[in-house]
Amino acid sequence: MKTLLVIRHAKSSWSVASLNDFDRSLNERGKKDAPVMAQRLLDRKIMIDAFVSSPAKRAKKTAELFSTVYHKNLNDIIYVSALYQASPEVFFQVVEQLNDDLNCVAIFSHNPGITEFVNQLVENTSIDDMPTCSIFAVQVNISKWKEFKKAKKEFLMFDFPKVV
Repeated sequence: MKTLLVIRHAKSSWSVASLNDFDRSLNERGKKDAPVMAQRLLDRKIMIDAFVSSPAKRAKKTAELFSTVYHKNLNDIIYVSALYQASPEVFFQVVEQLNDDLNCVAIFSHNPGITEFVNQLVENTSIDDMPTCSIFAVQVNISKWKEFKKAKKEFLMFDFPKVV
């Protein structure tokens, strides 16, 4: 059994208008939301074997905050350039190349591709928009990640920080 957690980066800052998209960092809410969401996964007893992230600053920082809550070495985060502005097909390619020893993987990326990807995972499940720091998770009964795309996926959870 494999579990895939698809996580959109936390809320980013727009305070420096001249900054290019790739280099935008998290704002204060994003820095607060990411550890809270990681803790929710721990509370559900979801143990993550690997963190895979877009190298864009806001996705990278979100992955680092999750890794810290999980007491993982930040040097173990796997950065995949293709996850920045990724299409659903790129997500599938990244998943299919994961090491088969990993049973639960978290992937951190961006809209619009992340929303398009999760909408292709489970029949009769539609997410209009993956909010910042949201988590969409599926389980799939496979032993090799290369079987992921064609395998039947079971919806596990969808969660996001609630704005009050």
